[in-house]
Amino acid sequence: MEESLEIRSFEFDQLPSATQFASQIESSNIPAVFKGCIKDWKAFSNWNPTEGGLDYLQERLGTSVVEAMLSRTAPIFYGDIRRHERVALPFSTFIGLCKQHKQKMYDGCDDYVEPELHRQVDSNLESPSLLSGDVAPQQLYLAQAPIMSAENEETVQLETLKEDIATPAFLETKKLAAINLWMNNAKSKSSAHYDPHHNLLCIVAGCKQVVLWPPAASPMLYPMSVYGEASNHSSISLENPDFSIYPRAEHSGEYSQKVILHAGDALFIPEGWFHQVDSDDLTIAVNFWWRSSIMSSLSEHMDAYYLRRILRRERLKRHACEIHTNGELDSMEHDLDQSCQKQDLKGKEPQQRILLQKIGPCSLQALHDLVSLVHDCVNVADINQPMQSSSTFNSELNVKNDNGKIMTTEMFHLEDDPIAKILWTLEPHALQEVFVVMAHNFPRTLEVLILHLLSPVGAEVLTRKFDDMDQKTSEEDRKKFYQVFYGAFDDQFAAMDAILNQKELFALQMTHEYDILCHFMLHHLTSPARLNTYLFSRQVEGAVIR
Repeated sequence: MEESLEIRSFEFDQLPSATQFASQIESSNIPAVFKGCIKDWKAFSNWNPTEGGLDYLQERLGTSVVEAMLSRTAPIFYGDIRRHERVALPFSTFIGLCKQHKQKMYDGCDDYVEPELHRQVDSNLESPSLLSGDVAPQQLYLAQAPIMSAENEETVQLETLKEDIATPAFLETKKLAAINLWMNNAKSKSSAHYDPHHNLLCIVAGCKQVVLWPPAASPMLYPMSVYGEASNHSSISLENPDFSIYPRAEHSGEYSQKVILHAGDALFIPEGWFHQVDSDDLTIAVNFWWRSSIMSSLSEHMDAYYLRRILRRERLKRHACEIHTNGELDSMEHDLDQSCQKQDLKGKEPQQRILLQKIGPCSLQALHDLVSLVHDCVNVADINQPMQSSSTFNSELNVKNDNGKIMTTEMFHLEDDPIAKILWTLEPHALQEVFVVMAHNFPRTLEVLILHLLSPVGAEVLTRKFDDMDQKTSEEDRKKFYQVFYGAFDDQFAAMDAILNQKELFALQMTHEYDILCHFMLHHLTSPARLNTYLFSRQVEGAVIR
């Protein structure tokens, strides 16, 4: 590591002022440790598990419902969408698991699970199947539970805890984006990732080891696709890294620094710094997120200028020091445990059914077009063939041409994909109407549409529309819609996998397009007009990329 990137440490009596922090620490974008920074918090004593802290938390927030990470790969918790699931459970239930583990440690037993408490976990949940069977308490991790959120106040679950914490004095001038609680009942390990905000991680109880890599070490950590759902996470498997697939990762340790944080300590993690966190048993932490001054002041009209400067710098660096790779595309496929993300959605109906004759003209036209496309374009004989493995990326689609001949084509662009174009033009409410009517009246057509006709760009459009719809509807309405939508499928999980697989394929293709664009800009770009001509020739639909 370069000396200029080494982490600095400050004792309690050396804590900086807000001005000193901004000018000397934050501006350097280098991590810093603040020893004993939060020992004056009420939480430091009130939450301490060895001094009745679990009872205190249960009394304060026992009725609150929180979302925990459920992972079958525990004690390692990966952040990508495929290897964990968010499950809702009462905060009192999670505290009960912590008490159980604490007693187990006291008794010196490593594998005892108290049956009564395990049954209590199931009985307290709205969806008991999520924690039924052989799920162990250590497979749950209370990660990023909001105490404060500037962007989405509706998600704040633990606002009461603000009374026990205080924003450190050197952050008093910052406009905070979020404050979160992190709590694990057993030893755990997070995947390596970076945050898009500056981060102050504060240890209230327990101990954490944090390994950090500067942004320049990104090539060694193989970040996931920039267009994917977990683009800020490393692709490397922590428990068994395969250096034949990720050869640069073998040297990642040369770029890392390690710090150990005890109760009362805090760590400043600048945006873009990769970090991997190991937590001891019963560790409680609070973190503060805020936007950096660079991102806050960055004007969009300067994006093109900065991009060219960055690309020019990267080109010069590559001339000076070439990074050797095997020349092959990094593998996007992983050993994924999909059982943790399966949820039984059968047998649940919404209180009100949207009837065919009651939907609006726009929705009705879209419904007619989608049903016609499915009936006219799909080779019915192919539908009865076994589906390919969900781990295989398949971008080919069998359609009929004007002569009725079956053709194979690739569909990555919006203007080439009639289904994606229809989905793109629909407002969220209209899309919801269309799918509810299809689920009730044309369930097999909906199944064929999603399992056999949905292309990568169609999956990208669909999930973006779902996101828009989720933001504009209540939690109850969202649950009803997805129960109806996925309930139309004989195998709901096949539908989920089909959407995710095609979305991942879109991300892979867009990464390829991005690489070509960067190469073009480096060697040929002389004017905005030439860039526009290039984009048109590549048939990249701007609406989708945005």
